[in-house]
Amino acid sequence: MKKSLLISLLTSFLLWNCSDSSGNGDGQVDERDIENVYFPPEKSVEWETVSATTLGWNSDSEQDVLDFLEENKTKAFIILKDGRIVIEKYFGDHTQNTSWYWASVGKTLTAFTVGIAQEEGLLDIDNRTSDYLGEGWTSLSLEDENRITIWHQLTMTSGLDDTEFDCVTPGCLTYIEDAGKRWAYHNGPYTLLQSVVANAAEEEWKAYFNEKLRDKIGMDGFWLPTNDTNNVFFSTARSMARFGLLNLNNGTWNNETILGDADYRTDMKNTSQNLNKSYGYLWWLNGKQSYRAPVVQTEFQGELIPNAPSDMYTGLGKDDQKLYIVPSKGLVILRMGEDAGGDVLGPSSFDNELWEKLNTYIN
Repeated sequence: MKKSLLISLLTSFLLWNCSDSSGNGDGQVDERDIENVYFPPEKSVEWETVSATTLGWNSDSEQDVLDFLEENKTKAFIILKDGRIVIEKYFGDHTQNTSWYWASVGKTLTAFTVGIAQEEGLLDIDNRTSDYLGEGWTSLSLEDENRITIWHQLTMTSGLDDTEFDCVTPGCLTYIEDAGKRWAYHNGPYTLLQSVVANAAEEEWKAYFNEKLRDKIGMDGFWLPTNDTNNVFFSTARSMARFGLLNLNNGTWNNETILGDADYRTDMKNTSQNLNKSYGYLWWLNGKQSYRAPVVQTEFQGELIPNAPSDMYTGLGKDDQKLYIVPSKGLVILRMGEDAGGDVLGPSSFDNELWEKLNTYIN
């Protein structure tokens, strides 16, 4: 990533985070059973709905939410309550059948798939990354390289230089600090997780992902390199909603277990290390006492998204791609679209402003 872009992202992020907010502590996200959860059928446009009025929500404020979304360049927006659609709205020429990029929300797909591969005995996240990529996958000394495990890749604690943001070749995977000693949002080591899974499974990443996750829950979508290294997922909004529902229902889809490892699922959506309390395994976490953000090496006090429920965990992507999951309320909420104005990676001011509107709507 160019230095000028780093400065731009830093400036934008600090503008939105110029004041502290008080948090509600470091509570753990517990898996909750959802009663009467609904799963949409595969290869069908059928999807049950439920009205805001039936739920006792403030339907009078719904238009205010939709106006805010439209004003902020939204393409698609969906709210699920226990799997049923409350709102499904498309803007401009975007439709139910239009694919859009997930950006870094797609990291959550990779985290989930790593869990599947571990459950199948193909890998162990505590093992050295070099066990799967071979020695010399970085430019580090062998001693330093062997400190890096799959767990470090999942938690953004590889210790590698994040200013070479997307690069995955050894020459730009350089040392800053020992693995586990520094948190930094870094696409390169993340992207290589897909190669780890592919090598462990002896199968192409796309084929393994499609077989073990995408096709089992009726998603569409495809992985597409957007530059020489970064692999981005594209799909319809409903497919993102399906994945959100799978996570809300603790890795099970309509009585079929997709990821049964409860320990992995719990670790994935709770604080994974002490350097950034608001980060799990490639998921962002709300309700913690502090957080770190992409680019900056600063610990901010307060919750990630103060207006959102404390038990929410979320996928956050460039240009304000959002996947919010709120277990306590049985909610999956997603937003696809263009940059809403924050021009940052990870959390942006848009998150907090949107949740201010949603809190008026959702009781």
